[in-house]
Amino acid sequence: MNAERDLSPLTPGVVRALTDKLYEKRKVAALEIEKLVREFVAQNNTSQIKHVIQILSQEFALSQHPHSRKGGLIGLAACSIALGKDSGLYLKELIEPVLTCFNDADSRLRYYACEALYNIVKVARGSVLPHFNVLFDGLSKLAADPDPNVKSGSELLDRLLKDIVTESNQFDLVGFIPLLRERIYSNNQYARQFIISWILVLESVPDINLLDYLPEILDGLFQILGDNSKEIRKMCEVALGEFLKEIKKNPSSVKFAEMANILVIHCQAADDLIQLTAMCWMREFIQLAGRVMLPYSSGILTAVLPCLSYDDRKKNIKEVANVCNQSLMKLVIPEDDEMDEPKPSVTIPAEPTSEESLSKPEAATTGELQNELDVTALNQPLFFPCSCERIQVTLNLDGIVQVLDYHLSDTSIGMMTRIAVLKWLYHLYIKTPRKMFRHTDSLFPILLRTLSDESDEVILKDLELLAEIASSPAGQTEEGHGPSDGSDVRPGPVELHVPARAGQLSSSSTKGLECSPSTPTMNSYFYKFMINLLKRFSSERKLLETRGAFIIRQLCLLLNAENIFHSMADILLREEDLKFASTMVHTLNTILLTSSELFQLRNQLKDLKTPESRNLFCCLYRSWCHNPVTTVSLCFLTQNYKHAYDLIQKFGDLEVTVDFLTEVDKLVQLIECPIFTYLRLQLLDVKNNPYLIKALYGLLMLLPQSSAFQLLSHRLQCVPNPELMQTTDNTKPSTSFKRTAASNIDYTELLQHFEKVQNKHLEARHQRAGRAEQLDRRVAL
Repeated sequence: MNAERDLSPLTPGVVRALTDKLYEKRKVAALEIEKLVREFVAQNNTSQIKHVIQILSQEFALSQHPHSRKGGLIGLAACSIALGKDSGLYLKELIEPVLTCFNDADSRLRYYACEALYNIVKVARGSVLPHFNVLFDGLSKLAADPDPNVKSGSELLDRLLKDIVTESNQFDLVGFIPLLRERIYSNNQYARQFIISWILVLESVPDINLLDYLPEILDGLFQILGDNSKEIRKMCEVALGEFLKEIKKNPSSVKFAEMANILVIHCQAADDLIQLTAMCWMREFIQLAGRVMLPYSSGILTAVLPCLSYDDRKKNIKEVANVCNQSLMKLVIPEDDEMDEPKPSVTIPAEPTSEESLSKPEAATTGELQNELDVTALNQPLFFPCSCERIQVTLNLDGIVQVLDYHLSDTSIGMMTRIAVLKWLYHLYIKTPRKMFRHTDSLFPILLRTLSDESDEVILKDLELLAEIASSPAGQTEEGHGPSDGSDVRPGPVELHVPARAGQLSSSSTKGLECSPSTPTMNSYFYKFMINLLKRFSSERKLLETRGAFIIRQLCLLLNAENIFHSMADILLREEDLKFASTMVHTLNTILLTSSELFQLRNQLKDLKTPESRNLFCCLYRSWCHNPVTTVSLCFLTQNYKHAYDLIQKFGDLEVTVDFLTEVDKLVQLIECPIFTYLRLQLLDVKNNPYLIKALYGLLMLLPQSSAFQLLSHRLQCVPNPELMQTTDNTKPSTSFKRTAASNIDYTELLQHFEKVQNKHLEARHQRAGRAEQLDRRVAL
């Protein structure tokens, strides 16, 4: 310590008392200093006042001796009391040495520093606000102090400072935000509690608009929400709830875009409370901000889609995520299909129409925040910011499709997420078809793979999407878009061997295609879809066995059944895997004869009254020839009984196998089904349907003595007057002959085609048998 003369105007007695180890003596010295400073104030002697403060600061408060530091602190507090309202003129000199003592190793000194600063702030009141940041910084450190007395003293000071801020209108929020943003990331529980308490106070002050700076602190708040302390989590939950109330009241002043990515991050949090709260915020943001959120769609979907597959343990999160997903989907509008980068952006209203207002099923949530969310969401109308303005937004379709593709490709993703992805893709093809068809070639393979999904509901949504792609006018082949004429259609090792262009087909097949209604109603992706679907069935026979009929029946509902059967028959006509072709034809024939979805198509084929129906019959017939029994059943369906009889006559030249007889057995069972009621009734008209009876007797002769034989035999025994089966009046052709003559169908050519196809099958069976024999020999050697 300096010489005694350097400490004037303090007397030697005051100096000794200030450095005494007893608190009572230091207090007496402080009273003397207070009296001395009051005299200087009365004399307006500012230089002496500054000199006293400097001595107390430099020689005492910052001294190396602990008792001197204690004396300096109480002396500075005495100066502040003596200065009264004038203490604001010397606050910098008074506060700085006290704050330095906040870092002292001695807990008693830290406590005395709190006490001294409390007295200084209590006297100065609003004058301390220019120094708020340094005070806040010091207090945030003491909030985590290990000593309970120090912590208690800091809490008293903290409450005083909050009172001053609350009653003042001169708080510098702009200058405070950087410090708050820094301190909010503290991991100490007490520091976090201190931060949250101040945010709640600032939020409650009418003159302080903390909402403008919410993007600066929102991330930190969500991190605090994951604290281990229930009390801190509750405080943070309340703070976030207050902010959300304010957002709903004043959405036009909210910086939604600056907070969108923060919510996206925390919507993926492992902590359930953080994820639920962030998801609730996201729901409100989408519904309040409207299309402002569209540029962040890919991130939002990344966060929301996985939540849709949560189980009942996370039911609340799942329900809120579902609302987010539906709300976001409704923001995509047809105008988005017109917004191209090279063209001027089209301005879109920020708010959707009243028809697009969303019903909001609310999740049962926890705590005050969730209660508040539920009540307001149900009772308050949706508000869309900037209602008088038009906001320019760009739909990042590439990013959205990339996210959807990823989630659909990930086999670990739950069923509800896959369904949501398919709904999104379908929605985008409806709202923005022109832009979406640029992504079709990349999406097509994964959509085809999805047909193997375990869930029927997923397959249904997938088929709806594929049907939309195949029928949308936007899918017509354009330069640079649509399916290519080369690699996508050329066969690979397991692909169907179909020519790349319709012009390369045989003349008879080309004729059939030209007459097919698929030409005007389906786009260029329809035929590609049929090719790849059959390719899928060929390479994955289990899919054909378990889901083949289901898939084709649903497609017949979604698309034109005639188009589907016409195109598949045309493709199968060129299939080199004859075994697969036979199996596929059998499947298609079973669907054609038994499915309620194909009632209209069956009626169309039953009479063959129109050129289109006759062309369809010829197209089906040529492919049905891969399977002899299905060919006969097609003739029965189309009432071509004479040709059916002619075909059965050819069966004697075929290789009769167990599988063949099994199919004949199934055909007999089908004849007894309601689908062939008209055929059974025609048995009453023996005169006009002799070839029907002959064909049935032909089947009977093919069958061994089995239950099917007995069934058909009993049916034929019911035919009246068997002797009338012979045609006696050649001058009056039967009805069936009239229809056949009018149909202009070359049945001789069809019969020759049947023989040709069966010869191919016979040759293929011999080749397979030869290869199997060679393999057996190699194994034996």
